[in-house]
Amino acid sequence: MLGRLPLEEQLDAFRSALGQNETLAEVMARTATLDLPGWYVTAGCLFQTVWNVVTGRPPTRGIRDYDIFYFDDTDLSWEAEDAVIKAGQEVFEGLRAEVEIRNEARVHLWYEQKFGVPCPPYDSTESAIDCFAATTCCLGVRPEPDGTWRVYAPHGLSDVFNLVVRPNPVLAPREVYEAKAARWKEEWPELRVLPWPTGAPSGT
Repeated sequence: MLGRLPLEEQLDAFRSALGQNETLAEVMARTATLDLPGWYVTAGCLFQTVWNVVTGRPPTRGIRDYDIFYFDDTDLSWEAEDAVIKAGQEVFEGLRAEVEIRNEARVHLWYEQKFGVPCPPYDSTESAIDCFAATTCCLGVRPEPDGTWRVYAPHGLSDVFNLVVRPNPVLAPREVYEAKAARWKEEWPELRVLPWPTGAPSGT
Protein backbone atom coordinates (compact mmCIF):
# COMPACT_ATOMS: atom_id res chain seq x y z
CA MET A 1 0.00 0.00 0.00
CA LEU A 2 1.22 3.50 -0.80
CA GLY A 3 0.57 4.62 2.78
CA ARG A 4 3.23 2.19 4.00
CA LEU A 5 5.99 3.38 1.71
CA PRO A 6 8.97 5.31 3.08
CA LEU A 7 8.25 9.03 3.25
CA GLU A 8 10.40 9.92 0.25
CA GLU A 9 8.55 7.37 -1.88
CA GLN A 10 5.21 8.66 -0.57
CA LEU A 11 6.18 12.15 -1.70
CA ASP A 12 7.02 10.81 -5.16
CA ALA A 13 3.69 8.98 -5.29
CA PHE A 14 1.88 12.10 -4.06
CA ARG A 15 3.37 14.26 -6.77
CA SER A 16 2.68 11.58 -9.38
CA ALA A 17 -0.99 11.39 -8.34
CA LEU A 18 -1.43 15.17 -8.34
CA GLY A 19 0.25 15.35 -11.73
CA GLN A 20 -2.64 13.38 -13.21
CA ASN A 21 -4.99 16.30 -12.46
CA GLU A 22 -4.36 18.66 -15.35
CA THR A 23 -6.65 21.30 -13.88
CA LEU A 24 -4.62 21.34 -10.67
CA ALA A 25 -1.39 21.72 -12.64
CA GLU A 26 -2.87 24.70 -14.47
CA VAL A 27 -4.12 26.26 -11.22
CA MET A 28 -0.65 26.02 -9.70
CA ALA A 29 1.05 27.43 -12.77
CA ARG A 30 -1.33 30.39 -13.00
CA THR A 31 -1.24 31.09 -9.25
CA ALA A 32 2.54 31.33 -9.39
CA THR A 33 2.20 34.35 -11.67
CA LEU A 34 0.29 36.25 -8.95
CA ASP A 35 3.37 36.25 -6.69
CA LEU A 36 1.32 35.92 -3.51
CA PRO A 37 3.22 35.80 -0.20
CA GLY A 38 3.38 32.35 1.36
CA TRP A 39 0.83 30.84 -0.99
CA TYR A 40 -0.23 27.22 -1.33
CA VAL A 41 -2.81 25.27 -3.25
CA THR A 42 -4.48 23.42 -0.42
CA ALA A 43 -7.23 21.19 0.95
CA GLY A 44 -9.76 19.22 -1.07
CA CYS A 45 -8.31 19.50 -4.54
CA LEU A 46 -5.17 17.76 -3.26
CA PHE A 47 -6.42 14.86 -1.14
CA GLN A 48 -9.44 14.30 -3.37
CA THR A 49 -7.19 14.00 -6.41
CA VAL A 50 -5.24 11.32 -4.56
CA TRP A 51 -8.45 9.55 -3.54
CA ASN A 52 -9.56 9.53 -7.17
CA VAL A 53 -6.26 8.14 -8.42
CA VAL A 54 -6.07 5.49 -5.70
CA THR A 55 -9.64 4.31 -6.38
CA GLY A 56 -9.36 4.42 -10.17
CA ARG A 57 -11.67 7.39 -10.73
CA PRO A 58 -11.04 10.35 -13.07
CA PRO A 59 -8.60 12.68 -11.27
CA THR A 60 -10.99 15.65 -11.08
CA ARG A 61 -14.13 13.77 -10.04
CA GLY A 62 -15.98 15.25 -7.05
CA ILE A 63 -13.65 18.25 -6.68
CA ARG A 64 -15.82 21.31 -6.08
CA ASP A 65 -13.15 23.97 -6.16
CA TYR A 66 -9.45 24.74 -5.89
CA ASP A 67 -8.38 26.64 -2.77
CA ILE A 68 -5.50 29.09 -2.73
CA PHE A 69 -4.26 30.33 0.64
CA TYR A 70 -1.77 33.16 1.07
CA PHE A 71 -0.66 35.24 4.03
CA ASP A 72 -0.35 39.02 3.97
CA ASP A 73 -0.63 40.77 7.32
CA THR A 74 0.52 44.14 5.99
CA ASP A 75 -3.05 45.11 5.09
CA LEU A 76 -5.98 43.35 6.76
CA SER A 77 -8.67 45.29 4.93
CA TRP A 78 -11.27 43.51 2.85
CA GLU A 79 -10.41 45.87 0.01
CA ALA A 80 -6.85 44.53 -0.17
CA GLU A 81 -8.00 40.91 -0.22
CA ASP A 82 -10.70 41.70 -2.75
CA ALA A 83 -8.10 43.24 -5.06
CA VAL A 84 -6.17 39.96 -4.97
CA ILE A 85 -9.35 37.98 -5.61
CA LYS A 86 -10.15 40.15 -8.65
CA ALA A 87 -6.61 39.77 -9.96
CA GLY A 88 -7.05 36.03 -9.59
CA GLN A 89 -10.30 36.12 -11.55
CA GLU A 90 -8.38 37.58 -14.47
CA VAL A 91 -5.58 35.04 -14.18
CA PHE A 92 -7.99 32.10 -14.01
CA GLU A 93 -10.29 33.35 -16.75
CA GLY A 94 -11.22 30.51 -19.09
CA LEU A 95 -10.26 27.79 -16.64
CA ARG A 96 -13.07 25.27 -16.24
CA ALA A 97 -12.87 25.20 -12.46
CA GLU A 98 -13.80 27.37 -9.51
CA VAL A 99 -10.78 28.85 -7.74
CA GLU A 100 -11.07 30.50 -4.31
CA ILE A 101 -8.28 32.77 -3.03
CA ARG A 102 -8.16 33.75 0.65
CA ASN A 103 -5.78 35.78 2.79
CA GLU A 104 -5.31 33.68 5.92
CA ALA A 105 -4.10 36.73 7.86
CA ARG A 106 -7.74 37.92 7.87
CA VAL A 107 -9.53 34.71 8.90
CA HIS A 108 -9.85 35.66 12.56
CA LEU A 109 -11.92 38.69 11.52
CA TRP A 110 -14.81 36.60 10.16
CA TYR A 111 -14.41 33.02 11.39
CA GLU A 112 -16.50 33.24 14.57
CA GLN A 113 -19.44 34.80 12.77
CA LYS A 114 -19.44 31.96 10.24
CA PHE A 115 -18.60 28.96 12.43
CA GLY A 116 -19.60 30.02 15.95
CA VAL A 117 -16.18 29.66 17.58
CA PRO A 118 -13.39 32.25 17.78
CA CYS A 119 -10.25 31.82 15.70
CA PRO A 120 -6.96 33.21 17.04
CA PRO A 121 -5.01 35.16 14.41
CA TYR A 122 -2.78 32.98 12.29
CA ASP A 123 0.88 33.84 11.92
CA SER A 124 1.45 32.05 8.60
CA THR A 125 -0.30 30.12 5.87
CA GLU A 126 1.00 26.94 7.45
CA SER A 127 -0.68 27.72 10.77
CA ALA A 128 -3.98 28.11 8.91
CA ILE A 129 -3.55 24.76 7.15
CA ASP A 130 -2.89 23.20 10.57
CA CYS A 131 -6.46 24.04 11.61
CA PHE A 132 -8.52 22.23 9.00
CA ALA A 133 -11.35 20.11 10.42
CA ALA A 134 -9.63 16.85 9.39
CA THR A 135 -5.93 16.08 9.51
CA THR A 136 -6.35 14.57 6.05
CA CYS A 137 -7.06 18.10 4.78
CA CYS A 138 -3.84 19.54 6.19
CA LEU A 139 -1.90 19.74 2.95
CA GLY A 140 -0.36 22.52 0.93
CA VAL A 141 1.59 22.43 -2.32
CA ARG A 142 3.26 25.01 -4.50
CA PRO A 143 5.86 24.84 -7.27
CA GLU A 144 9.20 26.48 -6.55
CA PRO A 145 11.18 28.47 -9.15
CA ASP A 146 13.71 25.64 -9.49
CA GLY A 147 11.01 23.19 -10.58
CA THR A 148 10.72 21.38 -7.26
CA TRP A 149 7.55 21.33 -5.17
CA ARG A 150 7.17 22.65 -1.68
CA VAL A 151 4.87 20.23 0.15
CA TYR A 152 3.47 21.05 3.56
CA ALA A 153 1.97 17.96 5.19
CA PRO A 154 2.14 18.26 9.01
CA HIS A 155 0.32 14.95 9.51
CA GLY A 156 2.08 13.05 6.76
CA LEU A 157 0.54 11.37 3.74
CA SER A 158 -0.32 7.87 4.94
CA ASP A 159 -3.95 8.66 5.79
CA VAL A 160 -4.43 10.30 2.41
CA PHE A 161 -3.24 7.22 0.53
CA ASN A 162 -5.04 4.86 2.90
CA LEU A 163 -8.38 6.70 2.47
CA VAL A 164 -8.63 7.55 6.16
CA VAL A 165 -10.45 10.68 7.33
CA ARG A 166 -9.19 11.65 10.78
CA PRO A 167 -10.64 14.50 12.91
CA ASN A 168 -8.47 17.47 13.83
CA PRO A 169 -10.18 18.97 16.92
CA VAL A 170 -8.08 22.12 17.25
CA LEU A 171 -10.49 24.74 15.90
CA ALA A 172 -13.36 23.68 13.64
CA PRO A 173 -16.50 22.47 15.47
CA ARG A 174 -17.46 18.81 15.47
CA GLU A 175 -20.45 19.45 13.23
CA VAL A 176 -18.18 20.93 10.54
CA TYR A 177 -16.02 17.80 10.56
CA GLU A 178 -18.99 15.45 10.49
CA ALA A 179 -20.76 17.34 7.69
CA LYS A 180 -17.64 17.35 5.52
CA ALA A 181 -16.90 13.70 6.24
CA ALA A 182 -20.47 12.68 5.37
CA ARG A 183 -20.29 14.51 2.05
CA TRP A 184 -16.95 12.93 1.19
CA LYS A 185 -18.20 9.47 2.15
CA GLU A 186 -21.05 9.83 -0.34
CA GLU A 187 -18.61 10.62 -3.14
CA TRP A 188 -15.91 8.15 -2.08
CA PRO A 189 -17.62 5.24 -0.25
CA GLU A 190 -14.27 3.53 0.28
CA LEU A 191 -13.29 6.11 2.89
CA ARG A 192 -12.85 5.13 6.52
CA VAL A 193 -14.14 8.03 8.61
CA LEU A 194 -12.87 8.11 12.18
CA PRO A 195 -15.20 9.49 14.88
CA TRP A 196 -14.74 12.76 16.72
CA PRO A 197 -12.69 11.96 19.85
CA THR A 198 -14.46 11.71 23.19
CA GLY A 199 -13.84 14.75 25.33
CA ALA A 200 -12.69 16.96 22.45
CA PRO A 201 -14.41 20.35 22.07
CA SER A 202 -17.49 20.07 19.87
CA GLY A 203 -18.07 23.74 19.11
CA THR A 204 -21.49 25.28 19.38
